[in-house]
Amino acid sequence: MRLLLTAAVAALMTAPASADEIRIAHIHDMTGALEAYAAQSHIGLMMGLEYATNGTMQINGHDLVVIEKDSQLRPDLGRALLAEAFEDDDAAIAVGPTSSGVALAMLPVAAEYERILLVEPAVADSITGAEWNRYIFRTGRNSSQDAIANAVALGQEGVVIATLAQDYAFGRDGVAAFREAIAATPARIVHEEYVPTDTTDFTAAAERIFNALQEHEGDRRLFVIWAGGGNPMGRIQAMDPARFGIQLATGGNILPALVGYRDFPGLEGATYYYYEIPQNPVNDWLVEQHMARYGTPPDFFTAGGMAAGIAVVEALRATNGSTDTEELIAAMEGMHFETPKGEMWFRPEDHQAMQSMYHFRIALHDGVEWAVPELVREITPDMMDVPIRNR
Repeated sequence: MRLLLTAAVAALMTAPASADEIRIAHIHDMTGALEAYAAQSHIGLMMGLEYATNGTMQINGHDLVVIEKDSQLRPDLGRALLAEAFEDDDAAIAVGPTSSGVALAMLPVAAEYERILLVEPAVADSITGAEWNRYIFRTGRNSSQDAIANAVALGQEGVVIATLAQDYAFGRDGVAAFREAIAATPARIVHEEYVPTDTTDFTAAAERIFNALQEHEGDRRLFVIWAGGGNPMGRIQAMDPARFGIQLATGGNILPALVGYRDFPGLEGATYYYYEIPQNPVNDWLVEQHMARYGTPPDFFTAGGMAAGIAVVEALRATNGSTDTEELIAAMEGMHFETPKGEMWFRPEDHQAMQSMYHFRIALHDGVEWAVPELVREITPDMMDVPIRNR
């Protein structure tokens, strides 16, 4: 199997791609609060390309060459790096980024250069919604898929909910989608709270939330939408919300974050991925190989990166190795492909990947350092009426 170019070598790559290679730019936030997500995403992308090409890293005799670039959580840098990848590095397809804010800055560049940007794992609805263009595809789940799945898990009769989220695209879009999804259930959202992404003291925000929930009778829940470090759940739990009859709820997370979930046995929500949940050959291979190579199970964003790598290969295979953008769009619209989560497909209207989510309940297992999100039920695409928001 051909070795992949390192970032240092890739940075020197300014000549046009040769006829026997296809260049893929992976632009993601390798430094900053989301660096753990980015690292997983890159491992997954490389494993996806490997799996889908049976280890050859080739499509119809063309070598797949990955160029890695660090957007550093900076929208301006992400935009510049994508332009560099398309113009100077002659990348045929780009994958990434990690941050929704960076992704939104990158979308117009794909349209300007008329090349595919496969978004993984940035989540904001607006990426395949109001800010979308026809060169954007996404294997990552969007805020609506997160929200609808969590609404399915939490939206019961008598439940009153407050939300806490970061004050940027991911948090705002996530709450908006959750609010819309909850409206279709018997539950109610009675308060929304937004805090800066670098918040470390949640006292004031938590007190506002506690006061708001106490004004309503019912099963009180605080639903937290959070990305990256500084997750507030432990700090809020230390303030003893249970004395007001308030339970915390949230979506799934990466394994290091699930260590903190050990304080919340019985907590329910919906997750994108946990390595023991999907039962299919792709996930079996991912778990086995990841354990053998890294000594740990694959994580949340490893699965997403692998889905992106598989999608790239399947699209190029459908075009017989052609990187012509119009041929790729025609191949990818409606394309079905197998991933660690099972089958996904790109919805033709907005190029969002339709995919399952998983209703979980936190349990503690002997010998496992993190809390285990045990499967309650699979939430299949037909159970989620995911809005088309790009019209």
